[in-house]
Amino acid sequence: MKMVKKYAGVMLCAAVSLSLAACGPQESSSEKTSSKGSELVVWEDKEKSIGIKDAVAEFEKEHDVKVKVVEKPYAQQIEDLRMDGPAGTGPDVLTMPGDQIGTAVTEGLIKELNVEKDVQSLYTDASIQSQKVDQKLYGLPKAVETTVLFYNKDLISEDELPQTLEEWYDYSKKTADGSKFGFLALFDQIYYAQSVMGGYGGYIFGKDKDGNDDPSDLGINNEGAVKGAKLIQKFYQDGLFPAGIVGEQGINVLESLFTEGKAAAIISGPWNVEAFSKAGIDYGITKLPKLENGKNMSSFIGVKSYNVSAFSKHAELAQELAVFLANEKNSKKRYEQTKEVPAIQSLASDKAIMKSEAARAVTEQSRFSEQTPNIPEMNEIWTPADSALQTIATGKADPKKALDQAAETAKGQMKAKHSGT
Repeated sequence: MKMVKKYAGVMLCAAVSLSLAACGPQESSSEKTSSKGSELVVWEDKEKSIGIKDAVAEFEKEHDVKVKVVEKPYAQQIEDLRMDGPAGTGPDVLTMPGDQIGTAVTEGLIKELNVEKDVQSLYTDASIQSQKVDQKLYGLPKAVETTVLFYNKDLISEDELPQTLEEWYDYSKKTADGSKFGFLALFDQIYYAQSVMGGYGGYIFGKDKDGNDDPSDLGINNEGAVKGAKLIQKFYQDGLFPAGIVGEQGINVLESLFTEGKAAAIISGPWNVEAFSKAGIDYGITKLPKLENGKNMSSFIGVKSYNVSAFSKHAELAQELAVFLANEKNSKKRYEQTKEVPAIQSLASDKAIMKSEAARAVTEQSRFSEQTPNIPEMNEIWTPADSALQTIATGKADPKKALDQAAETAKGQMKAKHSGT
């Protein structure tokens, strides 16, 4: 999250009960006694607390504790924890993007969780891996998201949808007139551009022998990344994207054009389902298109998780609450209220959830997605890569030169800030 801007392949606990509280580490008798009457604080995402209302009430009753739920934008919760945690005013449980896990662990902001393997096996591989640093677990997934294609059914029917990005280029050539557009995407940002660059072989970090992200191996300027960037540049150079979707305000322009019926299709995410519905747009949702090489456009998997603050005075109870909130039963209940796609493997085929076009699209696109790197070095990638892509989009730089500069800048920042980690 970069996740707020911005991918989970889709064993139950030995007890067939849908509640997983019994699967996690148990408190001793004395610990249970001391927790009576305690208050736990949960930081939940904005407008999402309705999804855990019933689960919180059940947990309070079972454990004779109070749980206070506070809504905060989930991508900003770690920033607030840096101040509120040491001051004793922070949460016991918080929710955060998977790509912030590495930084939070390095800074000592969240606790390692002691959760049984059968509980961990409930979640999709990509989502549970997003919560691990050096094979240690620091959170439990609550939801997954990835970019998908939204299209306006009043402008283009499902049968007419181009199947490749290059076909969308041709479609846009025929329909874009400066005030109305065909296909739009925020390709001046690596979160979205990686969908193209990754499909041609570009990558953020390579992998070491253990499958971990290797910051010494950068792929943001390799041959595939440059090829993808050249295709991206064509959309801007040929006037198929308006100038206004470059830079910080780009997302507002893109979303406005879609809700005003001036764009046939855009790349966005399930976070906009409610907003687009309220705007009265008759839209469809599907996976991202293929590329001319036959590969599907890739995307980053975004994982929201429940994590335990390192400053919690009731860490074991807080972990038990995190396990409970993220179990299968409560994940499904949360979906029913919030429409956030659960990270539980078994729910990927749940008929009630798969009735949702958005959930189906996210699940399908997840097959072509990659985990957003969660190591601290990822913080040094976003800005240089975005800056390079913006110069590419505006025609101020050759794609290879711009990406080479971004890689050089990122390497310098990683050496300066992370060489001791």
